[in-house]
Amino acid sequence: MKRVVITGMGAVTPIGCSVQEYTDALFAGKNGVGRITRFDVGDSKYTLAAELKGFDPLARLDKSLVRKNDPYTVYALYAADEAMESSGIAGKIEPEELGVYIGSGIGGMDTFCHEQTTLLKDGARRVAPQFIPKMISNIAAANVAIRHNAHGPCMGHVTACATSSTAIGEGYRAIMCGAAKAILCGGAEATINPLAVAGFANCMALSASDDPNAASLPFDARRGGFIMGEGAAVLMLEEYEHAVNRGANILAEIVGYGTTCDAHHVTAPDPTAKDVARAIRIALSDEQPEKIYYNAHGTGTKLNDLTETTALKLVFGEDAKKLHVSSTKSMTGHMLGAAGAVEAIAAITALNRGMVPPTINLEVPDPECDLDYTPKAAVKADIELALSASLGFGGHNVCLAFRRAK
Repeated sequence: MKRVVITGMGAVTPIGCSVQEYTDALFAGKNGVGRITRFDVGDSKYTLAAELKGFDPLARLDKSLVRKNDPYTVYALYAADEAMESSGIAGKIEPEELGVYIGSGIGGMDTFCHEQTTLLKDGARRVAPQFIPKMISNIAAANVAIRHNAHGPCMGHVTACATSSTAIGEGYRAIMCGAAKAILCGGAEATINPLAVAGFANCMALSASDDPNAASLPFDARRGGFIMGEGAAVLMLEEYEHAVNRGANILAEIVGYGTTCDAHHVTAPDPTAKDVARAIRIALSDEQPEKIYYNAHGTGTKLNDLTETTALKLVFGEDAKKLHVSSTKSMTGHMLGAAGAVEAIAAITALNRGMVPPTINLEVPDPECDLDYTPKAAVKADIELALSASLGFGGHNVCLAFRRAK
């Protein structure tokens, strides 16, 4: 079985449109939540989201590529370019040995909504011939493969909000087993539009707060739902010996991947948390709890945060209170299919900086959520292992484990 390391990362997020911008903002506790600008929210009680700010796709991509693709694919292409660039792997790997595992929870929803409007207004003949290839949820992976001449395995995993964590985990397995030498892994999402907001709102998932500083509130007693985010994150996973032989800068090693299913309900997590706990156990190594950082799924919904807290107690018992825990969704909002990968970058950066990013705006502790969630500000910590968990609609549970490469 091969060892697998991270040699490059790329990110487009509501608090920064590069890995450096994103991680600096993360540890500074920057809030990416604000009033929706993409469309007129009118008299809706759901007015907030974590939109991209200052994103210029033309900094890396040409106009034609941007015009021909849905925003979710544009985000993926941009983040993949940064990951490729930072890895330095171009020209040092055979095309057949490079793969792409980039998923999306929903796919090209902006395109879907636009073409549906066209159909109703102007008729079937006016629907764009590019509609299907722009909308389907595998097309970001396909476009990244085309752009970087990646002829290895190419897949667009879909496990709802666990999508990009699944992509990373499956990439890890593929490289371990020798199916590829390197795989670009991650996810992208672009769903801040009227239909998606209405859908999540009507299934009682969104926060109705109109205060950006009291909206995305993981583990806080005031929490009332998540805030939608958008963007993409991509990591370059690479076989260890291949990375060493080409002199790559190794950022971290991936040392565990647990994936389970609640098989309980289409949206609600199983309150016993037994399968979330099992995913964590599968991914876990033997570091002491005080040496572990756990980047929580931490959506700010009543059920998720309590279930996740319960899972950590099942795994660690009383030692759960020694864990360093935080939810970076307090800053980025919930980036849906991109969330797992962007949070994996947070976990890796926490390892390398010896810092735990905060759960901002955690002002009113929930008595039932009684672990150390790193409220308000980042803290220094001697971290040996970083865990990143993602829980998706349908009961998908994923946990990834990272450590500094030795």
